[in-house]
Amino acid sequence: MQHAPVTIILIAINVVFSMIGFSSKEILARTILWPYYIKRKNEYHRFVTSGFLHADYMHLFFNMFTLYFFGSNVEWAFNHFQLGGTSAYVGLYLGALIVSDLPSYFKHQDNFGYRALGASGAVSAVVFASIVFNPWGSIYLYGAIKISAAVYAVLFILYCVYMGKKGNDHINHDAHLWGALFGFVCTLILVGIHQPELFQGILEELKRPSLFGRE
Repeated sequence: MQHAPVTIILIAINVVFSMIGFSSKEILARTILWPYYIKRKNEYHRFVTSGFLHADYMHLFFNMFTLYFFGSNVEWAFNHFQLGGTSAYVGLYLGALIVSDLPSYFKHQDNFGYRALGASGAVSAVVFASIVFNPWGSIYLYGAIKISAAVYAVLFILYCVYMGKKGNDHINHDAHLWGALFGFVCTLILVGIHQPELFQGILEELKRPSLFGRE
């Protein structure tokens, strides 16, 4: 595991802020994503603050567990390959929080009862950023089913689109989808700006596919 101080700080902020939200309904109401109030009261801070809140301890644990393993690798890659370093990594994370919430905002801006929270959009961005650097690395679904990162990415996108259209499980699949796409595209843009020669290595890696991934 790579040394990743910024990832640890992001996890700590998520944990602390989520714990505060668990214990204070007033703070939760002021910081959760609430499109109705964003539109009418210009409370744009909710796009960011809602991403550091979680519904319960399991929601928090799953997101932070994923962020730790994938975020550590992305933070290392952004610094090692000189893709903007820490500032780019933080920008990716915060940018994903905002971008992943925009579809929900536009869809529900006149729906008083709609609210959302969670870091899943940003975490999805980090996962897909890591796939850029290691598309055939192994990912274990549910801790047991081994597939390659690229295969996981395709399945994830299809699942988000399908479940987003159904919209009956109280999970913001749109945030997952747009966060993932933002992370992937943003990372490619950073490579193009800072280290375009890396594209050759990425393309060469894509020529060596592996259905179940390589360690």
